[in-house]
Amino acid sequence: MSQIPFIDLNRQQQRILPDIERRMAAVLKHGQYILGPEIAELESRLAGYVGVKHCVTVSSGTDALLIALMAIGIKPGDEVITTPFTFIATGEVIALLGATPVFVDIDPRTYNIDPLLIEAAITPRTRAIMPVSLYGQCAEFDAINAVAARHSLTVIEDACQSFGATYKGRKSCALSDIACTSFFPSKPLGGYGDGGACFTNDDAAALKMRQLMNHGQDRRYNHPIIGINGRLDTLQAAILLAKFEIFEEEVALRSEIGNRYSRVFAEASAGLVTPFIESYNTSVYAQYTVQIENRDAVQQALQAAGVPTAVHYPIPLNLQPAFAALAKPEGSFPVSESVAKKVMSLPMHPYLDEGVMKRVADAVTAQL
Repeated sequence: MSQIPFIDLNRQQQRILPDIERRMAAVLKHGQYILGPEIAELESRLAGYVGVKHCVTVSSGTDALLIALMAIGIKPGDEVITTPFTFIATGEVIALLGATPVFVDIDPRTYNIDPLLIEAAITPRTRAIMPVSLYGQCAEFDAINAVAARHSLTVIEDACQSFGATYKGRKSCALSDIACTSFFPSKPLGGYGDGGACFTNDDAAALKMRQLMNHGQDRRYNHPIIGINGRLDTLQAAILLAKFEIFEEEVALRSEIGNRYSRVFAEASAGLVTPFIESYNTSVYAQYTVQIENRDAVQQALQAAGVPTAVHYPIPLNLQPAFAALAKPEGSFPVSESVAKKVMSLPMHPYLDEGVMKRVADAVTAQL
């Protein structure tokens, strides 16, 4: 039986290949492979799309998070509140700066950080809150920002999965002091390699992030601060510009496919937990993730039927060996730990046609 692609980047590439080739040829012609004109063009277009003053493109989503934390001065001894149910990069960048990630459990419906639990985790050492907009849906930012305002904390949205989503009519990456996204190839807006961006309305923060991503320099060979080599390649910017032309259409297609998946499973009375999207939110469905019992056995059966799956994420950060020193044993975050044993992501991309989606849904329901 033929294997269904989990994410079909080839379909997208076939559609826009002439524009990609034209954009890349322009870079090859001018030869400015680092900080070429496509960088400024991309930053301007992304900032306009999100609705903020500044976009600073960087080398990856992970570096975006790191640069954002560096920009607000996170240092050893500080604490940053975040969720344990995320990719390790979220906690990793906090630890890399010598700070401590303080985990707060998630809302069982949205999988995003539970704002009602944040205030109890704040201490005199807390400097920031880093909510993750997981699976393509924004976290509950009005409540999170209200907590942050009461305690004079900075909010940094980890929007590495939610670029293009909306929260109460506002776009992801325009909901907090600073936001960070990823252009990893499988993301809703993905390049052909690593890439990312930081967004803010704060002029000073934008200037500092621009310095930080370029070795801390404010002009050539003058380095007032320590930074990193965090620049986005010009070729990646060219590719992203070509992809951005069809991005809004692809966001609409993702929403349509995600909603169709959920309707099919509801009609089949499949007995699995499908994504819950708040009525005031839109999701870009970076993943279409369900909860299912006997996940390992179901995954094996689906693989045999030509249906690939993935698990985002099987081990909460509090149970990762890298964070063992935080002394947060199993049972500390019951919602995160419970869903980590059940979540399973299904094939999802803008070009998933109805017949293939039905084959996926039928294969899943056959295992229930």
